[in-house]
Amino acid sequence: MTETLRLGFTGDVMLGRLVNQRQEHRPSHAVWGSMRERLGSLEGLFVNLECCLSTRGRQWTLTHHPFHFRADPDWAVPALQDVGVTWATLANNHVLDYGDDALEDTFSALEGGGIPYTGAGRTENRAWEPTHVTVDGLDVSLVAFTDNTPEFAADGDSPGTAYVDIDPNDEGSLERVGTVLERAREDDPDLLVASMHWGPNMREYPPESFRAFAHWAVDSGVDIVHGHSAHVFQGVEVYDGSLILYDTGDFVDDYAVDPVLRNDRSFLFEVEVSPTGRLFDLRMIPTEIAECAVYRAFPAVAEWCRDTMRRRSADFGTQFDVDDECLVVHVDGQ
Repeated sequence: MTETLRLGFTGDVMLGRLVNQRQEHRPSHAVWGSMRERLGSLEGLFVNLECCLSTRGRQWTLTHHPFHFRADPDWAVPALQDVGVTWATLANNHVLDYGDDALEDTFSALEGGGIPYTGAGRTENRAWEPTHVTVDGLDVSLVAFTDNTPEFAADGDSPGTAYVDIDPNDEGSLERVGTVLERAREDDPDLLVASMHWGPNMREYPPESFRAFAHWAVDSGVDIVHGHSAHVFQGVEVYDGSLILYDTGDFVDDYAVDPVLRNDRSFLFEVEVSPTGRLFDLRMIPTEIAECAVYRAFPAVAEWCRDTMRRRSADFGTQFDVDDECLVVHVDGQ
């Protein structure tokens, strides 16, 4: 057992559409660009998988849904395995883009590849079931849910996502999430992670309601809040010894780029923890998407990422250091 472990968290990993087309002509690991070695060196890697893994199904048409993301599991699963993805959240607004058949293929592909997941399931109970993984002896319990696309919600014995209205004033929502957190704590894990696909696109700051909800989650035992959905990274906060990543942005995709918000830029969020789950440092490695792959950002882009993260975190009072062009937050010192 090592003295400290490095756990990586990313925003959206969208392997469909143009990414999928590009991967037909290059090795599966090419999608990780220059970040491949860094990702593979982590003890644990946790991602939001923003697509289904299938070659079957038809595009969702039951409600208005303008974008549809699907990746061929024959290359996508080996790509996820290549960098040692430890766990994937499926609680998002694209896992059902091609209907139930493609969702079932996604479950089967991940299960066949030995990649645990949470946030969607073959039944409502399974969608809400916490997942437990062990990372070099560290017991991690994970829950995942989303407030996006209610029509994708699992219902009874119907497959779908763990959908909930994320509202700190909604007693029903708090009760449902609280029950799942209680179940996740039953085995006394070293670390409890709540992954939330929440809020609208292209927002630089979380609303006050999300800040209140994140604080409530920490008060309920969560050690790391892993947020995503906005397509741009938002601020980070240390609250009562826990870490809140309000939005981890986009990690790899083929999306159109906003020239101001720069949704092609984000970070690999590395959390250094002890073997008993104590949080030490958060290291944020600036990244940029190019040619449907992810790369470590060049110096000028890395500076933009650092400055932007400082600005977006200002209201939280988060203190940053810089080391090797990375932002560092000393979680145990704030």
